[in-house]
Amino acid sequence: MTAASSPTSALRIRKAAVLGAGVMGAQIAAHLTNAGVETVLFDLPAKEGPKSSIALKAIANLAKLSPAPLADKNLAAAIIPANYDDDLDHLKDVDLVIEAIAERMDWKLDLYKKIAGHLSKTAIIASNTSGLSINGLAEALPEDMRHRFSGVHFFNPPRYMHLVELIPTRLTDRNVLDGLEAFLTTTVGKGVVIAKDTPNFIGNRIGVFSMLATMHHTEQFKLGFDTVDALTGPAVGRPKSATYRTADVVGLDTMAHVIKTMADTLPDDPWHEYFKAPVWLAGLIEKGALGQKNGNGFYKKAGKDIVVLDPAAKDYRASEQKPSDEVAAILAIKDPAEKFGKLRASSDLQAQFLWATFRDLFHYTAYHLADIADTARDVDFAIRWGYGWKLGPFETWQAAGWQQVAGWINEDIAAGKAMSKAPLPAWVTDGRKGVHGKDGSYSASANADKPRSQHPVYKRQLFPDPLIGEKFDQGTTVWENDGVRLWTLGDDGIGILSFKTKMNTVNDFVLDGVQHAIRLAEEKLKAVVIWQTGEPFSAGADLKGALGLLQAGKFDDFEKMVANFQRTSMAIKHSLVPVVAAVRGMAFGGGCEFQMHSARTVAALESYIGLVEAGVGLLPAGGGLHELVVRAAKANPTDPFEELKKVFETVAMAKVSPSAIEAKNMGLLRDSDVVVFNAYELLYVAKQVANGLAESGYRPPLPARAIPVAGDVGTATFRASLANLQAGYFASEHDVDIASRIADTLCGGVIERGSTVDEEWLLALERKHFVELAKTEKTQARIAHTMSTGKPLRN
Repeated sequence: MTAASSPTSALRIRKAAVLGAGVMGAQIAAHLTNAGVETVLFDLPAKEGPKSSIALKAIANLAKLSPAPLADKNLAAAIIPANYDDDLDHLKDVDLVIEAIAERMDWKLDLYKKIAGHLSKTAIIASNTSGLSINGLAEALPEDMRHRFSGVHFFNPPRYMHLVELIPTRLTDRNVLDGLEAFLTTTVGKGVVIAKDTPNFIGNRIGVFSMLATMHHTEQFKLGFDTVDALTGPAVGRPKSATYRTADVVGLDTMAHVIKTMADTLPDDPWHEYFKAPVWLAGLIEKGALGQKNGNGFYKKAGKDIVVLDPAAKDYRASEQKPSDEVAAILAIKDPAEKFGKLRASSDLQAQFLWATFRDLFHYTAYHLADIADTARDVDFAIRWGYGWKLGPFETWQAAGWQQVAGWINEDIAAGKAMSKAPLPAWVTDGRKGVHGKDGSYSASANADKPRSQHPVYKRQLFPDPLIGEKFDQGTTVWENDGVRLWTLGDDGIGILSFKTKMNTVNDFVLDGVQHAIRLAEEKLKAVVIWQTGEPFSAGADLKGALGLLQAGKFDDFEKMVANFQRTSMAIKHSLVPVVAAVRGMAFGGGCEFQMHSARTVAALESYIGLVEAGVGLLPAGGGLHELVVRAAKANPTDPFEELKKVFETVAMAKVSPSAIEAKNMGLLRDSDVVVFNAYELLYVAKQVANGLAESGYRPPLPARAIPVAGDVGTATFRASLANLQAGYFASEHDVDIASRIADTLCGGVIERGSTVDEEWLLALERKHFVELAKTEKTQARIAHTMSTGKPLRN
């Protein structure tokens, strides 16, 4: 099942239409379909072939895009292709229309006039424009529809980027806005920021200015594009694509269009002279080099190498991507105030460049806060969620020492070093320590701090995305050890079990801790939710500890650890109170096995689940294979082999689900498990599910004592397929050994087909094969290689 739309809002969206089957339109349609919304995708009628072939091609293309817009490729068949000539009748029963055609005001206005008469009296209409006036667009609609119109701006790619800007017009009905906010937050899983109707809204106004300032200073300091990307990526808490790779990904023509929009619509902006594409950007576009879409931009591939444009030489050269030693040392400083002080004081050109880009970004953002957003919170979230920065511009400034940085900016304005002579607003230097504090975030237009939104949908976010310095109730500890913490939030009697290890890996402290916590919960609590305070859910077993035991030859201790792992999974499965796993991010190996043994799993859409042990030369032995056998026998008692065929390849090839929905198809989640689209609602929903199970008189499953298995015939069938792989050099001898042992365990060992076994038999088989593999040199080499490089070894 998929978590239903929020009960806090009367807005129910059964069916939607997306107008425009371009890159954004098709992907918005895909994500609405992911969320269980029936969606019609419109485009112009084709001149040849089927009338709806433009939409049909766009739907077919969704399967080829990476990252995948669809959470399950099969969902493409649910999107309805349509064209404006024949299919406008579809609009009469849609609840939501999202227009996503090209950024031409005249084209959009014409389209609104065309569709208006076909919509119901309650349909909500929205534009996905990235910067055109929402009030201007509303004027094309009949008066009785304008209160149902707003901007709903998704960021690319729509499935993965958390931000949606919601832009009301002067006439948008408050209930429509509240309903849309709840729908976008819970059903579609987004972080909603309410933006004012100003050109490029918040995200692109600030994000594109930051790129323009970076481009301006690239020229000023005569730095290479690869050097700038080395300075403006993860080194300063931003994505790997940094500045110029991001421009390539977005498309250089798109980038130029957004810059032109700023130039055309913001004539009075004090930074207006910089709203133009640099000479080298215009030159690339003129030559048809548009970035990633045609493989040629600031970067391109030359054989296996990535080369970067050198504007002086008008040619490409090898990309180096490295900051100077001095700047690398400054960027490694933990204290932001010290770091910014050293950047500003340094005579290194790269340090001066970084200070200049931050200074001008801070200056611009503070100057425009009152015009573009209600609060500084909206600006920081727009940039974090829309551009993938760890901290927004105001948070970065506040962390670096608000007044100190403000003083430096003023000095640079006075010295003519800043990009604009515009003064900093008076509120910046009124003695404040920042814009985020205990009373909320600063609103320049209201000259007051404002708390977070009181919209009922946010009651579902028990731990929302925190701003700098923001603290939420950490609950009451019931019990903890070095591996786990069992705690409660409120007085609902539901325990929350969180791991304390790096990447939430599983070691002896976690194994013992989970078992003890469950015993305590059986005495004192109604239910337990396993939920981590941050991603991932769990990266699996602690390989370092396991390898240490193996290398020291402590095989008895190693076997005891494996047995303890299985005991923990069985404690979760047979707990007298329901244990619900709340999964987001990676759930690998042991993490996957824990959620498999839970009474129910509640998984965020972006959950990447897999029994990945084969990748390090092992097999799942925390009860994972045993659980797959139990499920196969339940699903098809007369021929469990049919069910096992679906999961054997998944386990043998260490496959990871690309979404929670795909994890169901792969047999790693059950049909009864719940998929939640907003990861910040995960704990709330998991607690509701746990409470529902407890209130309904939950009892754990009885131990299975007569499990029908596929036996040696099943194992032989799997081995035959492996022989073909080895003959074609697709699998090494060790790969085949691992996969054969997985097959033997899944089929119940060397016994006749149709024999029955109990759970302990299957667990013992897991342990036996796991320990025997672990003793091999090749498996130990694989574990060591993965630990040192993070990549699998094929040997």
